[in-house]
This record gives sequence, C-alpha cells and structure tokens, in this order.
Amino acid sequence: MFVVEIIIGIVLLSIGASWLTDGASAIAKRLKVSEFLIGVTIVAVGTSMPEFVVSLQSAIAGQADVSIGNVVGSNIFNIYAILGLTTIIAPLPLTRQNERRDIPICLATTVLLCILALDGTLWGAEANILSRVDGVALLLLYGLFLWYIIRGGRKEMTATEPAPKPQTTPATDQKSHPVWLAVAMVGAGLGGLVWGSDLFLEGSIELARRVGLSEAVIGIVLVAAGTSLPELFASIVPALKGKSEIALGNILGSNIANILLILGTSATLTPLRLGGITPTDMTVMLSAVVMVLLSAFVLGRRKITRAEGAIFLLIYVVYTLWLLRG
Repeated sequence: MFVVEIIIGIVLLSIGASWLTDGASAIAKRLKVSEFLIGVTIVAVGTSMPEFVVSLQSAIAGQADVSIGNVVGSNIFNIYAILGLTTIIAPLPLTRQNERRDIPICLATTVLLCILALDGTLWGAEANILSRVDGVALLLLYGLFLWYIIRGGRKEMTATEPAPKPQTTPATDQKSHPVWLAVAMVGAGLGGLVWGSDLFLEGSIELARRVGLSEAVIGIVLVAAGTSLPELFASIVPALKGKSEIALGNILGSNIANILLILGTSATLTPLRLGGITPTDMTVMLSAVVMVLLSAFVLGRRKITRAEGAIFLLIYVVYTLWLLRG
C-alpha cells in the first residue's frame, strides 16, 4: 500500500505543480503583473500551507520548538535543497528587482527573526523566545510586505509594458486562460500539491520503517522535507517550463511567509520558546539567504548557476549529516 501512496503522491505533485504554474502565469497576464509577484504571493503562501498547519497545531499543543523548528528547517531546505536542485536542472536568471529588493527583503526578514528569537543568547534575556508582541509585529510586517510588493509589481509592469502589437497571431490569445479557469487551476494545483505531499510522506515513512531506519532519521529527514514538497515541485516544474520568476518567487516568498505569516500567527496565539532549536540552526538558516545574496552580487552574472546550485545542495547534505550524527 505504501508503494501505491508514493506513486500517487508523485503523480499528484507533478500534475498539481503543472496546473499551478499554468494558472499562476495566466493570472499574472490577466492582472498585468509580473510572474514573480504571483510566485511570491499566491504560490508562496499556498505551498506554505503544510508548514502553516504543522506550526499552528504545534503552537496550540504547547510544542513551540516543533513550531519554530518546522519553519527553520523548511527555510533551510527551501534554499539549500530546493533552490540548489532547481538551478541544477535550469539556471535561474535574476532581475535587478530581485537583487535590489526581493533578496534583501528575504535577508532582512531572516535577520529580524534571529534578533527576536535569540534574545536570550544575544541580549542575556531569561530565554530565547518569540513573544506575542513579536508575533503581532511579524504579522504587521507581512501585511506591509504584501502592500509593498504588489504596489511595486504593478509599477514595474506599467513602466515596462510594450507598445500594443498588431493582431497577427490569434493563437497567442487562445493560450491565455479565462480568469475563472486560471483561479481554478491554481486552487486545484495547490490541492494536488498538498494532498500529494501527504500521500508521499505517509508512504515514505512506512517504507523507511520497513527498511529499518530510526525514528530520528525519519523525523529529521523525511518529515522536515515532506512539508516542503509543494515548494519543491512548485519550483522545479516552473523552471522546466521556463517560468523562472515563479520558481524564484515561490522560494523567496515561502521563506518570508514562513517567518512573518506562520511564526507571526503562531507567536500571537502563544509565546514560542526555541527549545531544541540552537543558535547554530538559526545561523545555518541565515547563511542560506546570505549565499543567495553572494550568488547575485559576487559569484554569478545576474543568475544562479548550476555550479552554485550544486554547492547549495552539497551544503544541505552536509548539514543533514551533521544533524543525524548529533
């Protein structure tokens, strides 16, 4: 049965990612905004729903370290594993807005989380904790981020909108889906990603247990990566289809949403103590965004190359092995 769950899960993930990519691209065209904007908002929030559910349930149940650990682990996985694998498959070009606005915002958000969550380590407070005040502040910042990114996205499209061309190829219009169909494709795609990731995760855990892997390995590797499967497929499929803006927007947007929206909501409900999440884990999460920044400004020429993607993936493998040995 677990083999069937794994196969059906992969199929649903693949189909869901394809529908989500096509629907998101169609919505971007209809709203006259960039595909990156759709990726950093609709796609990113949608694919972050598994993390949202896990973190919220953990916070309510009093398992704050699971709530924070889920976000920290997911953000590390998003960049080092997902971005690494995606760029190995298809190098991701970066726009000037990515370099000057989007990557710095992601970095600033990550630095802010480290400052707020590590108040015990940094400032000598009683414990490393995200308070309710911190949670409300994170939620307000997410609202401000959405307003800023939507306002900026519309301005970019208006400034770069080409002059209208003569109607010579009606086939182009036929490929543009109606709004209702595009929205339905996004909804169905997100549903397929979430359902597919659940099935794949359940089947993989059962397979791992039958093979004889420990619960620690299952928890650290499979469960942590399992909640990020929607982001994985929602990044790889757009990259293969030449929709790199959606892929990059999904990765950066998911990291921002994980911190500002998910931890903001969880901490507002109940203060979150870091518990087993160490400053080392937070540093690795921060280093991931710094690596993207280095790729944009130092290593690459306005793109993240296959070689850089391989380095990202290697770092994730080393980090995972270090966790398992600990």
